[in-house]
Amino acid sequence: MTRNVLALSRLELSESLRSKWFAFTFAAYALLLSAFVWLGLGESRVLGFTGITRVVLNLTNLVIIAIPLMVLVATSQSIVRARRSGLLELLLSQPCRRSQWFFALLLSRAVMLIGPILVTFGALSVAALFLGVEEGFWPLVARCFAVSAALAWAFLGVGLWVSAVARTADRALVFALGLWLAVSLLHDFALLGAMLHTPLPPRVIFGLAAANPSESARIAILSSIDPELSVLGPVGFWLAHTLGARISLALGVGWPLLVGTVALVAANRRLAHADLTG
Repeated sequence: MTRNVLALSRLELSESLRSKWFAFTFAAYALLLSAFVWLGLGESRVLGFTGITRVVLNLTNLVIIAIPLMVLVATSQSIVRARRSGLLELLLSQPCRRSQWFFALLLSRAVMLIGPILVTFGALSVAALFLGVEEGFWPLVARCFAVSAALAWAFLGVGLWVSAVARTADRALVFALGLWLAVSLLHDFALLGAMLHTPLPPRVIFGLAAANPSESARIAILSSIDPELSVLGPVGFWLAHTLGARISLALGVGWPLLVGTVALVAANRRLAHADLTG
């Protein structure tokens, strides 16, 4: 089984390399990270944050907006396209199972999407050695990488689930983009509307926000530079004194990992009972 998975993963990874997705993903991450770092190193102050804390504050926008979009676009059409094109049927005519192909696809997409995050943060760490860093820089980098990788895993699972349930590649892409809009933008507006119209207690607001993996990632990153979470107002004050930085980090990493894993299990089960040709 392991040999089949590795062989199929090499096939999927080589296809991704030929399509330039790995290079595009790395270039996008590197460009966006460089832009946010450059903006964060300015001398102006934003909400009292300067230096490396402002860099991390800007980096939060990259993590919660760019990573989910990149991952969903790269994965939402994988399974449905293989089914509709007949590639899946051709592969399963060989001595391998559907679950083996699914795990191979998962492994190749994880390397393609999480690998550039590791390379990008590694390059940032190397550059910091020459530029000089503030105290506490390395724990911040490790924390941001852990949260970013966990968030990528969450949307990797969600993207493959979308691809498993969609009937056409176009529907899968539209569904994925709509899901990204919902978790990145509409969720915030809906939560703000609920707060304005109803006197929700802090724990309810936190529960609604943390249900979104992007929001739990935001809380985990912000707590590393602002333990009091003052930028979140009264809810941030409640979070800081109820959870603390360590539990916030565990939530920001653990919840996206759980969401991604559950979505992957659902996608695998869907694929196991689906028609090979769509």
